[in-house]
Amino acid sequence: MKTYFRLLSFAKPIEKYAIPYIVCTLIMVVFSTLNLALLAPLLHTLFNAGDEPPQVEEPDGVTDLMGYFNHFAHDLNERLGAYEALKYICIVIVASVFISNLFRYFSQRIMENLRIHTLLNLRKSVFNNVMNLHLGYFSNQRKGDIISKIASDVQVVQFSVTGTLQVAFKEPLQLLAYVVMLFIISAKLTLFSLLVIPVSAFFISRIVKTLKQQAQEGQSVYANMITLLEEALSGVKIIKSFNAVEFIKGRFNSENDRYATINRRMVRRQQMGSPVSELLGVFMVAVILLYGGHLVLSGQGDLEASAFIAYIAIFSQVMRPAKALTDAFSNIHSGIAAGERVLQLIDEQNQVADRPDARDIAAFHDQIVFDRVSFSYAETQVLHEIDLQIKKGQTVALVGPSGGGKSTLIDLIPRFMDVNSGGVSIDGVDVRDLRQESLRRLIGVVNQESILFNDTIFNNIAFANSEATEADVIEAAKIANAHEFIMGTEQGYQTNIGDRGAKLSGGQRQRICIARAVLKNPPIMLLDEATSALDTESERLVQDSLYSLMKNRTTVVIAHRLSTIQNADNIIVLEAGCIVETGSHLELLAKNGLYKRLIDMQQFVEA
Repeated sequence: MKTYFRLLSFAKPIEKYAIPYIVCTLIMVVFSTLNLALLAPLLHTLFNAGDEPPQVEEPDGVTDLMGYFNHFAHDLNERLGAYEALKYICIVIVASVFISNLFRYFSQRIMENLRIHTLLNLRKSVFNNVMNLHLGYFSNQRKGDIISKIASDVQVVQFSVTGTLQVAFKEPLQLLAYVVMLFIISAKLTLFSLLVIPVSAFFISRIVKTLKQQAQEGQSVYANMITLLEEALSGVKIIKSFNAVEFIKGRFNSENDRYATINRRMVRRQQMGSPVSELLGVFMVAVILLYGGHLVLSGQGDLEASAFIAYIAIFSQVMRPAKALTDAFSNIHSGIAAGERVLQLIDEQNQVADRPDARDIAAFHDQIVFDRVSFSYAETQVLHEIDLQIKKGQTVALVGPSGGGKSTLIDLIPRFMDVNSGGVSIDGVDVRDLRQESLRRLIGVVNQESILFNDTIFNNIAFANSEATEADVIEAAKIANAHEFIMGTEQGYQTNIGDRGAKLSGGQRQRICIARAVLKNPPIMLLDEATSALDTESERLVQDSLYSLMKNRTTVVIAHRLSTIQNADNIIVLEAGCIVETGSHLELLAKNGLYKRLIDMQQFVEA
């Protein structure tokens, strides 16, 4: 139940919905119960429509509700005649039905608003927390599992847990009202009929016992399906080129079959609850008909025929809220299982969070310093006691074999990850003491992989910059040598580039990314293989732009191509997480070490 109440906390302010819902439900329950109780005076009038209706004494207690109804019918019958009395009773019944249904509509509308409000808050909390998590979290998680929790699991919670909230109040109240009315009509018959409840509860508990476990298994398999789907759509070109279409189909269909099998088992158990409870209810009605009919026909009890028929009508309705409760208990297992997965994502802690006393940084004045920095992914050491100074205005190039820690070193500057030991500081202030938003405002990033969004070229360049004008975007595109090809597209800057920029070439995508960084106009630029996706001609165009972009900026660039790094102020050679050489291009060539071997290999390949 802890999970259930935590999920309900997302309905706050719940009193805004709960109080009017309770009022509407109380009115609806009272009048829907009276609808059936009013059958007694209706039948009393019909059964005693002769010239001399039997005398009905005025009830002497407030609990004798049926006595009041019968006295009311008898009084109308005497004063107006049987037919006129029947008309009045019919009008009262219609009015009661109208009121009960009107307030049923109000209560359902209020609960629907609560459901949507809860879903809104829950999905917002999940997504906000996911976006706040550190980058390392996503390296260890499957995107399909995260998508499944945000989309599918939240939807399950919406319809089962919040739906159960409605059932948990209305149906027990309705059930209680029916039982009270049954006791008013005949306490002896009601005590006899209540024997079915423990029997029904035993059977239902056996049916729903394993539903939660099956629901958790089903949601896990569904997450696997979403992962496979996301991977298949992202890698469709590779799949087709390796003739792996049937292989991928087989993997997806296998998970799909597993999911269908689990669903069949769950549905089989869920659907058994309602028929079993209905069968038990009908069996009990038959028993009551025999027992109550015997009391009426033999004259052994004080139950009149009209009251007995009203009793049967009310008792037949008792099973409806009982069935609703049964279905709710079945559904809540699925909801809580999904809720646990959603809350697990909400409870995930950001390992790279701002400190309570973190401060803003408005500008970059002096230098970036790495002081004995070490970093590892789990047990794998990536950087080992790195000491490095990057002066303002310098261009520092990072080179070295793959896996040497170049990208990790760059990621530590905007604090995408935190160091394990040592520290990274900007102008003498540790980046862990700065607010991440203000820190990243000073930094522009162009990655090796072109990250673009399914939007227009204009919106991709002006990404998250609502103040950018068309002139600003065009200027940034010109610096990145992207303006010419943009104007050659169908709608210019308003051309949609498709999913991840699929409508553009690799070089065009990269130039859009560079234009995005240019528009941001930060004092620090981080270029991670920024020209790797460009052909020779495009590289020359962009390289000229990058040179002008680097002027009066501090730039850290990862590159293997000689054209990118030979003009750097300082070149850092990394191998196995350690700095093995530093210096200018000519100085490193003179050392005849790792740097020279890398340059010789590149020139050999290009030749």
